[in-house]
Amino acid sequence: MVTHIGAPRRREPATIHINGLSKDYSTPRGTVHAMGTVNLTIHAGEFICVVGTSGCGKSTLLRMIAGFEQPTTGNIKVDTLEVEGPGPERGVVFQDYGLFPWLTVEENVAWGPHQQHLGKSIVKERCEKYINAVGLERFANRYPNELSGGMQQRVSIARVLANEPSVMLMDEPFGALDAMTRSSMQEELVRLHHEIGITVLFVTHSIEEAVKLANRVVVMTGGAAKGIPGHVRGIVDIDLPAERDVTGERFNALKRQISQMVNTEEG
Repeated sequence: MVTHIGAPRRREPATIHINGLSKDYSTPRGTVHAMGTVNLTIHAGEFICVVGTSGCGKSTLLRMIAGFEQPTTGNIKVDTLEVEGPGPERGVVFQDYGLFPWLTVEENVAWGPHQQHLGKSIVKERCEKYINAVGLERFANRYPNELSGGMQQRVSIARVLANEPSVMLMDEPFGALDAMTRSSMQEELVRLHHEIGITVLFVTHSIEEAVKLANRVVVMTGGAAKGIPGHVRGIVDIDLPAERDVTGERFNALKRQISQMVNTEEG
């Protein structure tokens, strides 16, 4: 049973300002223009999904916001703080769970707070709060290899939230899960976002997933393989209630609109 959490004392959700961002890579064959100029504002507390075909720059954009890669031009600010590298105000969840196999669920979730040299009582409080939030209180002393894929991804999310970031960056986090588990995890994430209010940028190949989760969907196209730097083709507002019917007329109209943007060649 998932335990709902109240408004925790944590960093406030942040606005992400992306200004004139581009990314080039040097290769033995010359410079590859991977991503063209991107300007984008993600407002505090928003849930933004980024969709597009492989190689269009979705993950590159996320990795630059995370501080794992440096842009060739432009800059990124989280509120007023310019991104120059990884930071605790930005948590990242990947498709591969990245858990330490020699640590229990509780020890994995406690890792970040321990690295911040927080007191034992604060670490314990945070661990309990976020392990309960993802419904794993009965598994706190289990090791990752004793958990299903969906449960391991819940631990990954709890581990990020235990650092109490203002932004959560998610790169295809449910891509390796079966359809039923993926649907369940999507519902869990919507609930957590509603309760915690964190700013979320979520990269996915699934248009249905994007429409199910997001306030807005950023559509990227192009890519080095097409000879066009990846870029934002458009942004679609998802004017749907929080509880969404994937069989509904408006839901599927939005899916068709985004699919056409992703798959139609640009003139």
